[in-house]
Amino acid sequence: MYRPRVIPVLLLDNDKLVKTVKFSSPKYIGDPINAVRIFNDLKADELVLLDISATAQKRSINLDLIKEIGEEANMPFSVGGGINSIESVKKLLSYGVERVIIGAEAVSNPDFVKKLCEEFGSSTISVCIDYKKDFLGRTFVYSPNKKAISQDPLKLALLMEEAGVGEIIMQSLSKDGAMNGYDMDFLKNIAKKLSIPMVALGGASKKEDLENLYRETGINGLAAGSMFIYKGQMKGVLINYPQVKTYSFSYERTGV
Repeated sequence: MYRPRVIPVLLLDNDKLVKTVKFSSPKYIGDPINAVRIFNDLKADELVLLDISATAQKRSINLDLIKEIGEEANMPFSVGGGINSIESVKKLLSYGVERVIIGAEAVSNPDFVKKLCEEFGSSTISVCIDYKKDFLGRTFVYSPNKKAISQDPLKLALLMEEAGVGEIIMQSLSKDGAMNGYDMDFLKNIAKKLSIPMVALGGASKKEDLENLYRETGINGLAAGSMFIYKGQMKGVLINYPQVKTYSFSYERTGV
């Protein structure tokens, strides 16, 4: 039976594994290589690794670290963070990366994304869109330094679809690390407008959050960070990943 992808997201800050809340106050979690080994043992569907400080520091994600992760990982993995050159993408793909994730560059230079899709194919390029609602309820794309950009995330997602990307990651700034459920209504609206695969990120705290999102939207990429890093009410650091048989996914288009 078909089921969606369940995807742990690992955040990197200067090659250290961290967790954030609303993109702020990164908390040191441990070594990314050790985390990859644990997810190997837990048989995760795939991994996403995002370098949260790369763009602000005007650098790319550490290629040497990704090469080491590529040698260790037994599952498909995607990486993002400060990637703004064709040469970097070539190296990342040669190190075993399945998808390269473009963030800030997709906003400032959409033509770059189109060139990547033409050069490497749609299936290897994803775009991550960070978004947040303002106090008036309007939703905007946000930059890596948490500043609102006068652009609607749906319009950006459709622009990236037209550019040829194979997947859109929608990441909620306000839901990051909150563990209070996905931004259901917003994601439902985006899902019914896009024709390419989508990954939802931000807010999941339990497997029921994943099941409900899939049931109501059909989104086939269910991503989370804290859910797979923390355990219990005290949020003890314990990397975990539920067995597939514990899920009961079914897909009903409710209101889509």
